[in-house]
Amino acid sequence: MKQHKKINPWIHLAVLVFLTSCKVHQDALKTDISIPQKFEAEAPLLAIDSVKKITETPEKWQTFFKDPILVQLIDSALVNNLDMQIAFQKVQQARAGVQYTKGIRLPDLGVNLGAGVRRFGDYTIDGVGNYDTKFSTNLNNKQQLPNPIPDFYVGVYSTWEIDIWGKLKAKKKAAFSRFLAEEQGRNLVITNLISEIAIHYYNLMLLDRKRAIIAENILLQENALQVVGFQRDIGKSNQLAIELISAQVLAAKTLLMEVDQEIIEEENTLNFLLGRYPQPVFRSEFNVMPELTKNELPGIPSDLLGNRPDILTAAYRLKAQNADVKAAKAAFYPNLTLNANLGYQAFRAAFLFESPASIAYNVVGGLVTPLLNRRALKADLMASKASQQEAYLNYEKTILQAFTEVYQLVKLDNNFESRSVVKNEQVALLKQSVETSRTLFSSGRAGYLEIITSQENYLRSQIELLEIYRLKNQNNVHLYKALGGGWK
Repeated sequence: MKQHKKINPWIHLAVLVFLTSCKVHQDALKTDISIPQKFEAEAPLLAIDSVKKITETPEKWQTFFKDPILVQLIDSALVNNLDMQIAFQKVQQARAGVQYTKGIRLPDLGVNLGAGVRRFGDYTIDGVGNYDTKFSTNLNNKQQLPNPIPDFYVGVYSTWEIDIWGKLKAKKKAAFSRFLAEEQGRNLVITNLISEIAIHYYNLMLLDRKRAIIAENILLQENALQVVGFQRDIGKSNQLAIELISAQVLAAKTLLMEVDQEIIEEENTLNFLLGRYPQPVFRSEFNVMPELTKNELPGIPSDLLGNRPDILTAAYRLKAQNADVKAAKAAFYPNLTLNANLGYQAFRAAFLFESPASIAYNVVGGLVTPLLNRRALKADLMASKASQQEAYLNYEKTILQAFTEVYQLVKLDNNFESRSVVKNEQVALLKQSVETSRTLFSSGRAGYLEIITSQENYLRSQIELLEIYRLKNQNNVHLYKALGGGWK
């Protein structure tokens, strides 16, 4: 009969472990995405990886905003704003996760102090055996067992999971990436806060200017009312002209009260962002020249998007999910754990620290791997892969949204520049028309309707010009934020 050689059972176990573990290999998703090199309709593609260092960075906010009062307000908000404080606490929570995983690959070491007592029954194996030791000639008096038996132990213990497959390293990397993501989330709060403060501050300046314009127009309308009243007295005008111009004055005064209410609302919003209760907000007077912000738009490279906190946050979250997938895959592999104890142990306290007689130690190593019913591991891996894919799509979506945002803001800036030039010409002409209508009315060559129309058009054009200035400055702030500025 043919004889078969016996195969070592350890070889069977090793093969089984290998077959159950080798199916889970998968490369991590990359974080680089190709985008146009310039913010133009047709431009060559450029690979952006926001987790790499970007050489070009936007200007610091301390020099981007030219108003010294605004700079002081931003400094105050960065300290007192409640959203900033909440974001800081989130960073601290993520830092705790990093601290937890900092020594995850190193052995645990602790101290063990123990004391106890145990009595064996007279009709048990241990009880009979311990009683027989009293008559043994191999034991001295110190080694005689009392009944009940005390047990004293003082020593150290250590537990170490050896990271063969990189599971613990992946968990450590995931925790660190989440910490970096939270830090960038805090930077996103900073840049949003700075932009909101700047926008509301500029709105207040423009509202002050708007109020001054309305007040000036009210004086012009009241002067026109006096002229029409004089013309009525000499029979060259009528009561209808007086009533229409008086109604125009009242409408302007109502508009003035609306502006006062808007100023109160803007101040309250700004005070809330500053982390303080409602109070007057000191501000500079509005001046068209020079501009309130500093933007250099020509030739903006698209890799500046790598400075955006939202893109950095999405990138680090993707890296964290990549690490989670690696850890989930490594869970299918065997775990190698070492446990050790070293100390003094005795059944009498007086003999506890006798060395080397009372020294006790043990070392145990274990290799554990899942073979059957691995549903939990498979579900965890499936969920990790889905989260990884979600993080990648969110990262790609964030980059696409950022590029589109900057592209639109650049185009809007050019549009506002052209509109402001045209509107300034219109305001200058309508201002002259107010003087012309009065002169013609005084000489009887124009009616009161021309005065009313010219004054209404002049006031409306001035307010429209202010709105263009507001939108232009707001666009500059948004563009600065969209390029990753405001948090450095």
